[in-house]
Amino acid sequence: MKMKKIGIVMGSDSDVPIIKEAVQTLREFGLDFDVNVISAHRSPERAHSYALEAEKKYEVIIVGAGGAAHLAGVIASLTPVPVIGIPMPTPELGGLDSLLSTVQMPSGVPVSTMGIGKAGAINAAILAIQILSVANPALRQKIVMYKKQLSNAVSRKDQGLRAKLGLE
Repeated sequence: MKMKKIGIVMGSDSDVPIIKEAVQTLREFGLDFDVNVISAHRSPERAHSYALEAEKKYEVIIVGAGGAAHLAGVIASLTPVPVIGIPMPTPELGGLDSLLSTVQMPSGVPVSTMGIGKAGAINAAILAIQILSVANPALRQKIVMYKKQLSNAVSRKDQGLRAKLGLE
């Protein structure tokens, strides 16, 4: 059985620089995804339609939104598909508004919320991959290798630290 896609939605095309991080991460793992701009406030009918049809297409949905970041919650309220929120940085409050709007969901409407910005986008993709890897041993092995690579990179940096500090 072919694995369904990952859905990626952003509230505005101004979110593209951050969402690119999630896209790049998913590409590195060879996963199939769709990307859309849908606004919970400016195109609510599209948001509802997307969420109601999501179960047919997607196994996980990644949602990036800023400010009054209701998009992830709207989608999560209308689908059983897991939703991962990425709070977008904002000029006014640095993304704290986005974070609080994404993370403060009412009981029964979970949105797994990542950190603000680039790291949040990468972590959203990694979490989506980990969710999919529960039923996909090959993908599970790829995520295990990815985490080993992260650990090895830290070890290399540690080994070079004394020289960088002029202690050798």
